[in-house]
Amino acid sequence: MLTAGAAACFRPNMQTSDPHSPHSSDAPEARRARILDRLSRQGEVTPADLARDLGVSVQTLRSDLRALEEAGRIRRRHGRATLPPAPDNISYLRRSTLNEGEKARIGARVAALIPDGASLSLGTGTTVEACARALMRHRGLRVFTNSIAVLTALKDAPEVRVTLSGGQVRLRDLDMIGAEACEFFAGLRPDFAISSLGGISADGDLLDFNMDEIRLRRALMQGAAVRILVADSSKFGRSAAHAFGRVSMAHHFVTGGAVPAVVAADCAASGCRLCRVAPEGEGKPL
Repeated sequence: MLTAGAAACFRPNMQTSDPHSPHSSDAPEARRARILDRLSRQGEVTPADLARDLGVSVQTLRSDLRALEEAGRIRRRHGRATLPPAPDNISYLRRSTLNEGEKARIGARVAALIPDGASLSLGTGTTVEACARALMRHRGLRVFTNSIAVLTALKDAPEVRVTLSGGQVRLRDLDMIGAEACEFFAGLRPDFAISSLGGISADGDLLDFNMDEIRLRRALMQGAAVRILVADSSKFGRSAAHAFGRVSMAHHFVTGGAVPAVVAADCAASGCRLCRVAPEGEGKPL
């Protein structure tokens, strides 16, 4: 049974104006989504080319690029914009400092969906860790995880019992991985599962960096009564080697920033509830 927190989410209305139109009511967000989509396909772009294609001034376009750069979603150099390096090349501790405020808001939104006394499977990743921190004051929770970071985040929670999986330790990622970790999750039937991902392609595919991580995510999600997928705004348009599904595999998708039209359409078609929080740099929930 879902809690009142679910009311804070919404089902996308597919009769709204086209989010890719520069004249839509949400024009800045829509433009930035199109910029990220273009970068995912071309690798780099110039402000002049983008301004012409989007039908806005170069000054407006530069403001969009500056906002995306401040959120860590692009890099600008020598008059061109590119995507930042893939997060598998960045240490866990470094990743944990990126989009901290947005991840905390995602965590708070997820925590509102979880009642006291629930059982949860939590995966790995800095956004999932933010969800764990937001659950500190819940009572009677039983948490199952392969994340050392989640275990550490909940170590002082007075009424949360945590079970860590076995498996091969990845010190760089502060987690456990491999067949033993997969078997751990495959044998569980929790009330909720919370998982992140490596990236979301321009076509709406969920991506990750290796098959070990994909096998773990599938095992974590498959037995749960309610599946929650989380991703901060930097994951849109970010490439990774392997596709493992669509947002339709989840009951809730909690994220920040501009959601590409194809992802919103997947949510609407499947019944997945799309929950958006303010991205980094914006102070109010959307």
